[in-house]
Parts: sequence; structure tokens; C-alpha cells
Amino acid sequence: MKEMERLAEVTESEIRIDFSLNCKCRATVSLRSLCAASPLAFKVQTSSPNKFLVNPPAGLIAPLSYATFQVILKPQSQLPPTFPRSPSDRFLIKLAQFPPNSSNPVPSHSINSWFSSLPSSASTHNLKLKVAFVGPLLLRHSVARGDSDAVRNLIKRQRSLLADLSPNEAESLLRVATGLANPDGMVHLLLEAGLRVEEALGSGNVDQRWASKGWDELHVAAAFDLADDILRLLKTNPSWPLDSRDHKGRTPLHLAADKGNIKCARVLVEGGANVNGRCNDGRTPLYRAAANGDRRMVEMLVEMGADPTIADDRGRSALSIASDEGHQKEVVEIMEQGEEVLDAARHGDVKKLESLLKRGANVEYRDQYGLTALHAAAMKGHREMVWMLTEAGLDLECEDEEGHAPLHMAVGSGDQETIRVLLNKGVNVNATNKKGATPLYMARILGYDAIADFLVTRGAMSCFPVILS
Repeated sequence: MKEMERLAEVTESEIRIDFSLNCKCRATVSLRSLCAASPLAFKVQTSSPNKFLVNPPAGLIAPLSYATFQVILKPQSQLPPTFPRSPSDRFLIKLAQFPPNSSNPVPSHSINSWFSSLPSSASTHNLKLKVAFVGPLLLRHSVARGDSDAVRNLIKRQRSLLADLSPNEAESLLRVATGLANPDGMVHLLLEAGLRVEEALGSGNVDQRWASKGWDELHVAAAFDLADDILRLLKTNPSWPLDSRDHKGRTPLHLAADKGNIKCARVLVEGGANVNGRCNDGRTPLYRAAANGDRRMVEMLVEMGADPTIADDRGRSALSIASDEGHQKEVVEIMEQGEEVLDAARHGDVKKLESLLKRGANVEYRDQYGLTALHAAAMKGHREMVWMLTEAGLDLECEDEEGHAPLHMAVGSGDQETIRVLLNKGVNVNATNKKGATPLYMARILGYDAIADFLVTRGAMSCFPVILS
């Protein structure tokens, strides 16, 4: 059976009621006719007639025009048992085309009677509306309970909720949030959603909670993701101590890294904060981000020079804690910096490789072809890089997907000194790839006669192996 064409639509699928205790609460619903041929009759029914009134309960909508009705919640002495959504409260709007025989207003009771007289075969259309309770009273109650999900859903349904609060109401709401046993998450949620309270970073009762932690204004801004406030503080006071410490020895960067506030962390590091600062337990900002499995924060801190090998007072580094917490794919591989080692080897960037090696970067990393940094450096004839990587303990006989050892790659580069470095380190001069080719065979094929003669002097077989198909 073909679905009947819609006759009308509502602007919202929920009736959102700004709830207050012991007084009538109203919400207006707007109906828009989609029918151009005739007026529409509508009739509103509720699943909770003991709680709600509708005015008018029925009416007509002119073709392609609008009509409104008001939903009135009778005074309630208690908060709704569930909110924002109320699963027990629903509305149904019945719609039908009305005979276009009169332009005069038709009383609601007449339309009700007309609906009742419709034959069962008559075409009607129904719109279903859910009920949601919103408003500052329910927001404050949810904050006081520490119910982040309810707070988030209230703000989502009533986007002007925080913006419409007076300064005193906003300060009072923040004070409720800071009074929770674990206030950070709730305060962060409110501030991120748009609650702006000047007193949060100034003197007064709200500030006492931060002072009790040893936080200054920069700590507060970093903890609650207020990057603009950090920029303002640093602009108005360029000498502000970026690495000030709270009672646990945490700097603002520690807090930003722990909370995942990446924009704040970047502003702090770019402003000169110590990316490897240690708090009282020896943990660095990178340690905190790694323990959380925060990939984006770890990437940013490593990019800014954070050292993943710095150990805390119990001997655990950012690398080890990430591994212990099961964040191998998320952050361990980033901190090992294998791709950066490979890239430095390809480009002969000695200074970058030195820095990476000092930070414990992974020299064993392989790309999709099985190439290591040693393969890449040998392939490019970067003899100093080859020497550094062999000193770092990289397997001299490591093979790529085709069985090539670094010596094969060095022969391909045509640089005899790179070959000499590898041979002096004791590599197998007669290594074979998966097709049976030796470095000497490759030198002959490529026409590198001087290299071929040099390999022979170092023990390369003059009789070539059979090349496998």
C-alpha cells in the first residue's frame, strides 16, 4: 500500500517545556500545512490529560499556511522523574483535509465532532510528538547530582540555555559544579558548552577551590580548555611563569595534556613551556597523555620535542606506561618514531637522526616493503647514517620483503664507502636475496666494476649462484 502523502509538518519533533515547580509551564507548537487544495483540520491528543492542557485542542489551517497551539503543563510539585526526555508523555496530532466550504472560523468542538463523524475509510495523517523537559532548574539539579549525561542532553536540546543565564546565575551554577567531589569533568563540560563566568579566573569564592590546589590562572585555563584565556594572559603579562607548579608539582601543560586539551597544550608549548617538565612523581606531560591513550596529544607533544624515555619515580616512561595500558597502536608506535627514523635515513638528516636516537626512537621500524632505516640509508649512499644506525644496534642482515640485505642496497647506491662501512661492521659479503642474487652479482649487472673488484677482495664469491625464477 502506498504511503499517504504528508499533509503537514511541525518545526520540532519534540515539545520542549521550560520546567519550573508549582507553576504553569507553556510551550508553543507550530504546524505548517503542505496541502494547497483545501484547509486542514487538526486535533491534538495527549497521553497524559491529567498533566497537560492544549489550547486550542483542534482547529483549521489554511492551505499552505501555519497554525499554532499551546501545550500547558499543569503546576507540578515535584521534578519530572526522568528528563530531558519523558517516555510517558506523548502527543498525537490527527490531520485530515477539511471541505473548503467556509472561510469562517470553525469552533474546536465542531472540528472534534467532525473528526468523530469521519468514516473509517477516510484518509487521515498522524504526527507524533515527544516531550522533553528543559530549563535552568533542571540544569542546576543535574549539575548538583554530577549527572553529565543529563547536563549534556539539556544543553543540546536548549542551545540558548547557558547563554540566557544572568551573570549571577552563571556564577551560582559554576559554584555548584565546583562543589562536587570530582568537579573537573563537570566544570569542563559547562565551560566548553559556553558558560562564561569572569569570576572563574578571578578572586572570590569560586577561585578558592583552585587556590586550594595551588593553581594559578594559567592552571585553571589549561585544565578547562580555555585557550583564548591563555593567550590573553600571556599577551597582557608576557613574563607570566609558564611552568608554575601546583601542590602536586604539575605545570599548566601537565593539566592540559592530562585533560586532552590539545589547543591549550600547543599554545603553552609554543609559548615556551617546558615540554619535558616533571611533576612531583616524576611524570611528564607526555607520560599523562600516553597513559590516557590520547593519540592526538601524543603526536603533538612528540612533534614538539617531548622525550618518551624519561622515567618517573617508579622507573616507568611514557613508552612503558602506554604499552602497559594496551595503547600499542594508538600511541606506542607514535612515540617510537619509527617513521621519522626512516624518513631521516632517506634524506640523510644526521642531526634529526641523532636527536631521534637520543630519545630512544625505534630503529627496527619497517615500511610496507620491509625496508628499515638501514636499508634506506644504504640505498641512498648516506655512509654516515649507515654507520650511526649500525652503532645503534640495528640488525646488519635485516631483509626487506624481497630478501635484500642492506649490503645489496649499498651496492645499488654505487657508493663504495658506504659498502666499506658495512663490510667493516662484519656483514655477510655473500648474502643472497630471495632470487639468489648476491651483492657481487648485482655489482656486475649494474656495471659497477670497481665495486665488484672491491667485493672480491673482501671475500665475495667469484662464482655466482643460480638465479631462481
